[in-house]
Amino acid sequence: MKNIVIIGASSGIGLELASQLAQAGHRVIGTYHQTTDRRPAGQVAMFPLDVLSESLEMGFAPEQVDGLVYCPGSISLKPFARISPEAFVADYQLQVIGAIKVIQALLPNLKKSEQASIVLFSTVAVQTGFNFHTQVAASKGAIEGLARSLAAELAPKVRVNCIAPSLTDTPLAAGLLSTEEKREANAQRHPLKKIGRAQDIAHMAGFLLGDESAWMTGQVIHVDGGMSAVRM
Repeated sequence: MKNIVIIGASSGIGLELASQLAQAGHRVIGTYHQTTDRRPAGQVAMFPLDVLSESLEMGFAPEQVDGLVYCPGSISLKPFARISPEAFVADYQLQVIGAIKVIQALLPNLKKSEQASIVLFSTVAVQTGFNFHTQVAASKGAIEGLARSLAAELAPKVRVNCIAPSLTDTPLAAGLLSTEEKREANAQRHPLKKIGRAQDIAHMAGFLLGDESAWMTGQVIHVDGGMSAVRM
C-alpha cells in the first residue's frame, strides 16, 4: 500500500485516478478547489486546496508520501493575437507555479519514501504544433522542462514523469465536445478514430506511480490516440 496525494481529485482524470488507486488498496489523499459534487469511489480523504493561494497549507498530507500527482489545468484555445500577456501569466500560475509550490511543500514527505514518484501532465500540443494552442502549449512546455530537470535533480530517490494526452473526455474539455458533431470531428483527427477517456490517462498515471515503472524517470509519455506519432 502506498500513500498517494492527488491534487485535483474531484474531476476528470484526477477523479478517475483516485478511484482506481483507492480500489486497488492504496491510501489516497485528494484535494478539491472549492466544492466537490463528485467523490472518488473507494476510501479517499478529500481536502480543500487552492493552488493559487499565496501559501499552501498541506498539513493533511501524510508524513511519508510515495506518490504525488498534479492535475489542475485549463484549456483556452484562442488565436494568439487575442490572448493578453496577463492570460498567459494566469495560465502559467495555475499549471506551472501551482505544481512547483505543491512539489516544494511535499518534497520532505516524498524523500521519506523508499522511492517516490511524481506524475505531471502536459499535452500533445507541446511537441506537435496546433492552431490556437499557444497559451496551453506554453505552460505545458514548461511542465515538460520541469519534469525532466526535476528527474535529474531528485534521482535516485524520487522519480518524475509526465503524461502528454490528446483531447480527453473530461469536464475540462466539455466545450470542445459539446455536440455529437464536435465529438465525431475530433475523433476522426486521431489515428485511432476515438476520443481519449479519463480511464486511459489514469491507467498510465497509475503505472507511473507503481513499482512496475521503477526504472523510468524523466519521461514524457504520449497517450494520445496516435496523434503525435502516426500520420494517415
